[in-house]
Amino acid sequence: MLTTPPRNQAPLAIRARSVALVLFSWTLALGLRSGIARGQALTVMPVHVQMAPGQKAATLSVTNAGTAETSIQIRAFAWAQPDGNDQLTATDAIVASPPIATIRPGVTQIVRLILRRSPEAREDTYRILLDQIPPPVEQGTVHVVLRISIPIFAQPKTRAVSLLKFRLERSAQQVFLTASNDGVIHEVLRGLELGTNDGKKLDTNFSGSQYVLAGATRRWLIAPKSLSQPAGDALRVTASSLNGVIQQQVHSADGP
Repeated sequence: MLTTPPRNQAPLAIRARSVALVLFSWTLALGLRSGIARGQALTVMPVHVQMAPGQKAATLSVTNAGTAETSIQIRAFAWAQPDGNDQLTATDAIVASPPIATIRPGVTQIVRLILRRSPEAREDTYRILLDQIPPPVEQGTVHVVLRISIPIFAQPKTRAVSLLKFRLERSAQQVFLTASNDGVIHEVLRGLELGTNDGKKLDTNFSGSQYVLAGATRRWLIAPKSLSQPAGDALRVTASSLNGVIQQQVHSADGP
């Protein structure tokens, strides 16, 4: 899970194994087809923001479907994946307006996201953290608050495509499936599987949507018992992506 900052302070960097919508008592899959995030009495849409080349602004709709007013805080972070890990860094390249709001019951707050710097040769990626601000604590009362992380993708003016290459790597007696994105925009992998050419699936932990940002590399641990096939046998990666179905051959750690 994503390591999250204090609600009143933005750290310089936040590292995690994977990025998903993060909160204290509620989890949402990023791949929701409805494009709506629901948690407690708040509804947020969309669940991800795609800015076309030259686009400078986008909006979020935050609706209070509860019976009491609630307050929210919104902060922006640059999103990168150095060394295969997700990292968020406080940034002013994208601004949320308003950054703090109190929403009455049944009211929708429109949050404007303003991009202050256009991407150049490669897509710029950000995340917005939306925190629910807890009300004053009353004796004997427990308030459960939420945090939502929404990805933002700002596309460059150049022709934007992703380019994934898979390989197996061995490190410290462990084997990893590695994906490198040599393209200029991100890729999202869903239903990622690794198997043999005869259709046998390997024991992996590729659950959920897997983001591979432009110019980044991601790694997933493979159970050692899954690699018991003869050395040099080719394996096959399958997944659904933004560009359609991926079917790509990779070689075992003992292969060429």
